[in-house]
Amino acid sequence: MFVYLSKLLPLLIYPLGLGCILLIIAFAGDYRRSWRKWFILTALVILWLGSNRWVSYALARSLEWQHLPPDPMPRAEVIVVLGGGTEPADPPRPMTAINSAGDRVLYAARLYQEGYAPIILASGGNLDFSTDRGSTPAEDMTELLILMGVPREAIWQQNESQNTYEDALFSVEILTENGINDVILVTSALHMPRSIALFENQGIDVIPAPTDFTITEQNWRSTFRPHVDEFLIFLLPNASSLGLTTNALKEYLGFLVYSLQGWL
Repeated sequence: MFVYLSKLLPLLIYPLGLGCILLIIAFAGDYRRSWRKWFILTALVILWLGSNRWVSYALARSLEWQHLPPDPMPRAEVIVVLGGGTEPADPPRPMTAINSAGDRVLYAARLYQEGYAPIILASGGNLDFSTDRGSTPAEDMTELLILMGVPREAIWQQNESQNTYEDALFSVEILTENGINDVILVTSALHMPRSIALFENQGIDVIPAPTDFTITEQNWRSTFRPHVDEFLIFLLPNASSLGLTTNALKEYLGFLVYSLQGWL
């Protein structure tokens, strides 16, 4: 139930959900005209800010640039790659697919091929309340890693987790059983601060290997030093910025909830 509520309730306070709730209240309730006007205005402001490029980029950068890739990359005993970057081979897909976070799998394979660790631990299970899947994210990542030349015997799987906390909890159990206390952690840059805090809280020495960056040095400069024509475009709301704002807020909300749970 906790996992289900943790997925459901935040949808009501992210910009799109909150804006829609305010609009429903404005038109469904029997309010004075002034109250209705403020509900509508507040909803529009929330939706505009949430879908604004400057707001979304600032929020994303505040998370993504906390743990930049080390140079040079140290070696470790295991590469842990967190699920979320794959889609199962459900018809009509001909094979397991990668999504927008698929860089996680690609980067883990590259780090293995370059000799930074001899083992990859693929971590990710299915949600209890989701529709039945034929495979877990860990199994999907394993298929793709093998396709990229990683030997099957060099891949461990953790198939039980339903959220980032359980990713760390169940992965650390496997690491502890094998006497391992230092890892290279691969996940999306936006997701790295919460992930690294969870692993370190359980006594694991983590080398962050973030990937799937949204904010690069070039697009950060172009966003906050735009040409006139770009400035006009940036003023308008867009769906991609709304999605990025939502993902960033998801991470900050995750920090809050996990802290209240005593997991950080």
